Amino acid sequence: MKVIIIGDGKVGYSLAEQLSKEDNDVTVIDKDPEALRKANENLDVLCIRGNGVSAKVLFEAGIDNTDVLIAATASDEMNMVCCLTGKKLGAAHTIARIRDPEYADELSMLKNELELDMVINPEKAAANEIARILRFPQAVNIETFAKGQVEMVEIRVTENMPISGMKVRDISAHILPSILIGAVLRGNEAIIPRGDFQVNTNDIIYVVGRPSSVTKFCRKIGLYVQKIKSVMLVGGGRIAYYLAKSLEGSGMKFKIIESDHDRCLTLSELLPEALIIHGDGTDDTLLYSENLSEMGAFVSLTGHDEENFMLSLLAKQAGVPKVIAKISRNNYLHLIKNSGIDSVVNPGQTTTNLILLFVRGLKNALGNPIKSLYKIVNNQAEAIEFTISEPAGFLGIPLKHLNIPHDVLVAVIVRKNEIIIPHGNDLIRLGDSIILIAKNRQVFDLNDIISAEV
Repeated sequence: MKVIIIGDGKVGYSLAEQLSKEDNDVTVIDKDPEALRKANENLDVLCIRGNGVSAKVLFEAGIDNTDVLIAATASDEMNMVCCLTGKKLGAAHTIARIRDPEYADELSMLKNELELDMVINPEKAAANEIARILRFPQAVNIETFAKGQVEMVEIRVTENMPISGMKVRDISAHILPSILIGAVLRGNEAIIPRGDFQVNTNDIIYVVGRPSSVTKFCRKIGLYVQKIKSVMLVGGGRIAYYLAKSLEGSGMKFKIIESDHDRCLTLSELLPEALIIHGDGTDDTLLYSENLSEMGAFVSLTGHDEENFMLSLLAKQAGVPKVIAKISRNNYLHLIKNSGIDSVVNPGQTTTNLILLFVRGLKNALGNPIKSLYKIVNNQAEAIEFTISEPAGFLGIPLKHLNIPHDVLVAVIVRKNEIIIPHGNDLIRLGDSIILIAKNRQVFDLNDIISAEV
């Protein structure tokens, strides 16, 4: 597919990197020569210096035969105009990054008027991710499938858990059969575990199942569900606003520390139930005076990764049970995750996942559509949800008689309201949703990776 990306910031670069790896023809447009230099040196993409609103620049990029135009500049208004212009000049599909909360209530109207196929709000998506983690604090991260019927929870194994030292088949037999360990991160290595794989202390495991089953599993291994009642946020930007709004009525009390006085006044008006504190959130004296050690959770949301990392370490040292850091750069994610911080949220990666889902869906429009897609295990694997909407050669055949690559796992079959953790005798039927976990490969169509034995 031919893809044009306007804006080569963190999100634009990440998108260009992922989409070019998936054999798409990617062109990047930006006015900043330094940003383009990095993309030109490191990625297999065409770089054009210029204004993405300019028809001349867009025609140079091949807009008239473009499948997807993605506008990801720092300006919402420019992104909207780029998409509108691109659509009029021949782009088949357009995606705009729109971040301002003032547009949040008007997105459906904007989509119709501007003929946008997709609108992405990285801060809102990140806030939703943090909200899920705060609702399930035992998890490092949590993703949902099949309209919330299935959860995938990321858990770090500690030495006091009964599953440490157990084989996967024994965990299913003796702990809980209604969940599946779909992937494991050991050190820097991603593993798709089989029945004889042994889970060790410090492994990060990805547990898949019905939400009630995942909760039961956590209780059985000693992770007791304790509701978070108080949250301290450092940084009062858009993510903090969206997070507080999404958790209104949850019973959690929010304390937001923000250094900009005018922003504090704005937040006080927008979030009357939250306590807004004007001060330097990097000052440990202030944090302790605001009872940091008594908080149920701490979320660091400043505009600097280094500050978020150090503040999160401080919160862990103070004994806060759940600590979440916003990190924008991908380079150090693994290092930060191994530092003891409970959860790391990357708005750019969340945005990339959503757009990859859309682009893969276009590629697979005639086959079995992709419903969800998440990069997991340090981006070394993917969890993908497909709906079986077309007849296929692998339907009605027990899984043990299908050719499925060793690095691909059929994790869950969803049949109406039934959640099936599959075994060798289970089979896939027309209308099912299935959740796959695939290591180091991009899956576009089930027929490419699952086939009947000859």
